[in-house]
Amino acid sequence: MKHVFYAFLVLLIWTGTSFAQDRISSSNVETRSEVIAQHGMACTSQPLATQIALDILKKGGTAVDAAIAADAALGLMEPTGAGMGGDLFAIVWDAKTHKLYGLNSSGPSPKSLTLEWFHDHGYKFIPPHGPLPVSVPGCVDGWNELHKRFGKLPVKEILQPAISYAREGYPVTELIAYYWKLNAQVLKKYPGFVKVYMPNGKVPSKGEIFKNPELANTLEMLANNGLRYFYEGEPAHVIDKFMKEQGGFLSYDDLASYHAEWVQPLSTNYRGYDVWELPPNGQGIAVLQMLNMLEPFNIKAMGFGSAEYIHLLTEVKKLAYEDRAKFYSDPRFNKIPINELISKQYAKERLKLYNPEKAADYYPAGQPEKGNTIYLTVADQWGNMVSFIQSNYRGMGSGMCPTGLGFDLQDRGELFDLQPGHFNTYAPGKRPFHTIIPAFVTKDGQPWLSFGVMGGAMQPQGQTQVLVNLIDFGMNLQEAGDAPRIRHDGSSQPTGEVMEGTGWLNMESGFSYAAIRKLMEMGHKIRFSLGGYGGYQAIMWDSKNKVYYGASESRKDGEAAGY
Repeated sequence: MKHVFYAFLVLLIWTGTSFAQDRISSSNVETRSEVIAQHGMACTSQPLATQIALDILKKGGTAVDAAIAADAALGLMEPTGAGMGGDLFAIVWDAKTHKLYGLNSSGPSPKSLTLEWFHDHGYKFIPPHGPLPVSVPGCVDGWNELHKRFGKLPVKEILQPAISYAREGYPVTELIAYYWKLNAQVLKKYPGFVKVYMPNGKVPSKGEIFKNPELANTLEMLANNGLRYFYEGEPAHVIDKFMKEQGGFLSYDDLASYHAEWVQPLSTNYRGYDVWELPPNGQGIAVLQMLNMLEPFNIKAMGFGSAEYIHLLTEVKKLAYEDRAKFYSDPRFNKIPINELISKQYAKERLKLYNPEKAADYYPAGQPEKGNTIYLTVADQWGNMVSFIQSNYRGMGSGMCPTGLGFDLQDRGELFDLQPGHFNTYAPGKRPFHTIIPAFVTKDGQPWLSFGVMGGAMQPQGQTQVLVNLIDFGMNLQEAGDAPRIRHDGSSQPTGEVMEGTGWLNMESGFSYAAIRKLMEMGHKIRFSLGGYGGYQAIMWDSKNKVYYGASESRKDGEAAGY
């Protein structure tokens, strides 16, 4: 009876949409055309930030200069996903060296906060808000490292657009206003939040002009004193004092000793395309594991939106996420079998557990041999490209806004496990498991695609679906992002939760009822959800015509633009 009820509910939801279709073809997915330009391209989740990036490119700035300028602006314009109090990851294609470079700019836990402290105070999980989940914000040192290596314009010129908008104000866009309101309902009780984000006691509505003079002052300090001033100057002292007053542990020493880390991107080849991700403590290699398991199947023949394809995708996700829960963590504290996890042979072994007829309610983690977020992408006139992702974690972070600085601190520390003996168990000075992942694709050693799909645990699922849309189903760059997505919830987590039952298969409007009914018969629990499917931005390089293609999906307020 339960399955009958779900089927009836889904039938009601899909009536009047794409109900009669057997499957979606690429010809009726696209909501707008791709953007095509010769000299540069910027794709962000806020149109004004996209225009800032373009302005920097036109002034002779590099892709990295433009990305930093856009991110600084997004900390003001989209505080529901970004800000100086969060972390940053990036993959850069450098046209001079013809190489990819990876940056892990995620911050560690406070050195003075121990696992024993949590146990002594009765904590089973780290709370999502307040002072305890606050880890070192890595964002600004990420800007610093990227700029030192790949920047061209002065930092002062790069930060000036964000400073000006923070002082003069900007109109809040629709979706950001919606999430701002949701966040404020939870975070308004935390110190400093109302002053910064609820002027006159309320959140700004769509079209309302929002100013943040405190943030302008902080950015101005960095423009005048250099980006390391955030960690060694006045902002660090303010954060130290504020956290002590609020019973927190993040200190000046934690900040002053922090430095982002350059890392080697990892890849797997999927049907002739080299897909690149950053190594843990992020979850990027889940994409590589999923692609390795998908590659043996003729997905094109299955068809987009078919029950056969959706079932396969969901089960492959479950398999990869059990490994994600067990192994993905800070490699400085664990010997993670990364090369084995992303190998084709390991994928073959994992697929032995796959049942093409039935949804599994349990998968073990493998045993390989030992051995809200913002995403933006920019490409410049010299052929440099940057895949760039930045986040406070839970939307607007911990809710803790250090006095006079104009931003809130992230709550990424929530993603530690407090059970002893696990890869992701909390430790002082350790980086937590991380969800934000930039991606890049090369073909025959040449840049092809810089892209990302923001949204917590949805990110590997979303990236995989976009790549399959492009490579297997032949969609163009805009179609690949706009096509209906699925999201499976309920897998085991690096924070200690264990998968129970088959989980929930969330599906956007646009899939046929025939496919939904078949999936239910296979044991999947279907749920209709309006949000939570990520936010996609992408730039593709056309080496034949020497042009960039840009795409920004309709689920966000964003814009792709070039010149």
